[in-house]
Amino acid sequence: MPSAPAPASVVPVKPPPAAERVYSHIKEAVLDRRYEGGTLLTEGELAEAVGVSRTPVREALLKLEVEGLIKLYPKKGALVLAVSAQEIADVVETRLLVEEFAVRKAVPASAALIARLEERLEEQRRRAEEGDLAAVAVSDRSFHAEIVRNAGNQILLKLYDQLRDRQLRMGVAVLEAHPDRIAKNVTEHAEMLEAIRAGDADRAAACVRSHVSRVKVLVRGEAR
Repeated sequence: MPSAPAPASVVPVKPPPAAERVYSHIKEAVLDRRYEGGTLLTEGELAEAVGVSRTPVREALLKLEVEGLIKLYPKKGALVLAVSAQEIADVVETRLLVEEFAVRKAVPASAALIARLEERLEEQRRRAEEGDLAAVAVSDRSFHAEIVRNAGNQILLKLYDQLRDRQLRMGVAVLEAHPDRIAKNVTEHAEMLEAIRAGDADRAAACVRSHVSRVKVLVRGEAR
């Protein structure tokens, strides 16, 4: 009998660099508000939490400071920055400029866009049933991002992508303070999709304006 082929060798998966692991750990915790605004993080605590030395922790903290999520204080640690009222206003204003333009360009919508939006909406419903607020916020944003991506303007898309972290952080803040918004967001997205499907650009833009503007009011109570 012919001998069995030798099993293929398993190539070990190389773990990401230590600084990248620390960066991901802190950023995810800040965005889903396990590290809330006003929390002081120390290098020692972070190093122990991730299982690394302090050197990669410093590297990760410097990167997060550049992104505006934390403020470094020498010999003290890193302060998680709270969402400010000005930041909320700036994000909402930018979102309205980009998303109203994008939703008007979505009309008349292709069958492919409608199918993608239906998929995103169904994903949001599933996440809502699971009750994971961070996952709900991600699925919520993905619905809007699909419309922006469809506009085909790479400069606007890049600008919109730069808002991602702030959108997710604000999204979790809203859902924590107003749990009823989970179902309402799904309903408002469905209304937006129906307006796009019907080819009504004005109604679609009005849905976007009402939906996005509400974020400013709801998050204001979380601002410092």
